[in-house]
Amino acid sequence: MKNSDKKNDLFTNAMSNLMKNKLDVSIDLLNELIDTDSEDKLAFLARGSVYLKMSDTKNAIADFNRVIEIDANHPKAYHLRGLAHEIAGDNDEAILDFNRAIDIDGEYGAAFYSRASLLTKMGQEDSAIEDMKMVNHLSNLNIENFANENNVWRSRQLQLEEAMESEMNR
Repeated sequence: MKNSDKKNDLFTNAMSNLMKNKLDVSIDLLNELIDTDSEDKLAFLARGSVYLKMSDTKNAIADFNRVIEIDANHPKAYHLRGLAHEIAGDNDEAILDFNRAIDIDGEYGAAFYSRASLLTKMGQEDSAIEDMKMVNHLSNLNIENFANENNVWRSRQLQLEEAMESEMNR
């Protein structure tokens, strides 16, 4: 088995176990994957997410820090680290991470939502309103993009069906 196949299998099995809520098994598989490739951002991000699900914020933050060491412009790592900081009760660090995720990707709706939620908990509803407006805007944009992509697919499908019908009538 090639190394890339083994890595893919480990990751797939880790995610499968995560979905089955077998968190310890998922961690073991991700540990094995990280042992084979200490630069695998996705493996660290996944393991950090599993730790976050286990409420192990210390290890989650360490894994998200590792992703950021590998790729300083990884918005999801900042967002997830922000969630870990929030769970750990460090709201100021959480806000900084949400801000950084948004700075990197100005259309990262989940980071806007997380920041709005935390700002509301912190009693800063006015600031949260602006973020919720952005979440609403991004949601509408995503729906519109999906509808447009679906319309393009339908149009292409109709063209294909017409071409097939035309060929069959020859």
